[in-house]
Amino acid sequence: MVARGSEVRPRSQRRGAGRLVGVSLGAAVLLTLLTGCDVGKTFDGFGWPQNGITPEAHRMYDLWIASTIAALAVGVFVWGLIFWCVIRYRKRGDALPVQTRFNMPMEFLYTIAPILIVAVLFYYTAIVQTGVDKVDRPGEQPIVVEVVAFKWNWQFNYRDGKGKEAKTVASTLGTSDVIPVLVLPTGRPIRFEETSKDVIHSFWVPEMLFKRDVFPGNVRNVFEVSQLETEGAYVGRCAELCGTYHSMMNFELRVVSPDKYDQFMAAKTAGKSTQEALQSIGEDPFATKTHPFDTKRNDRNFNKTSAAGAGN
Repeated sequence: MVARGSEVRPRSQRRGAGRLVGVSLGAAVLLTLLTGCDVGKTFDGFGWPQNGITPEAHRMYDLWIASTIAALAVGVFVWGLIFWCVIRYRKRGDALPVQTRFNMPMEFLYTIAPILIVAVLFYYTAIVQTGVDKVDRPGEQPIVVEVVAFKWNWQFNYRDGKGKEAKTVASTLGTSDVIPVLVLPTGRPIRFEETSKDVIHSFWVPEMLFKRDVFPGNVRNVFEVSQLETEGAYVGRCAELCGTYHSMMNFELRVVSPDKYDQFMAAKTAGKSTQEALQSIGEDPFATKTHPFDTKRNDRNFNKTSAAGAGN
């Protein structure tokens, strides 16, 4: 005999309430444990790069960790409901379990809960994205670097102001034999103004967790970081397929103290090369995180042996 949807068994109701209390307590304990430790470090960032060197990188990292935890919490809850239903309502003999046509609280929950989750994630994503993309921040004037990309290297121009009308006061040009080193200080805002001489490239320093495409023509792609926090040498790359030597189109970001940066710029404006200016502040004159690529432009390119045999 099939029971009506309005019939409820008191014992089952008590069991359901007990399970709900248990799940709630388990969730509370899990959240307490998660907030009491560095979850990202424990689980290797859930696949997200760690050790960012800008406040913007930290904000994006925190958003990723929080989103991943939320997704895992929802997933565990849903998986738990699935397995609970499989076990609780499995067939026992010939008798059918209580048949229910609808459950208004449950339908309300699985309609409203996803909307709330998406709304919260959207809100925090919009907040973080707006902060990361913000330019012309109030306060200290940023150091302006014009990033010029070309096949297949980089030129970094230190500018005296913003926009195309500003003048270049010092410059670093990369070649096939020398990796360009971009020197910048900690604790000061940096503005990057990017342009390309030929095709689309992409300016990317993995530790900044940020990259911008570099377009040819009159387009100047601009982004800013509020500061660089950690001194050191960091490899930079082109992250846009741009041609034959794309994978070898590297540069190095060298982050130094503000005092060393001022000394470096003084040496550059006095006419010294980038390598001489780096040596003057006690830094390695050449890139330490990457090396020049082999152009393979040698005699073997022309296959002289085969050509000689063909002429005989």
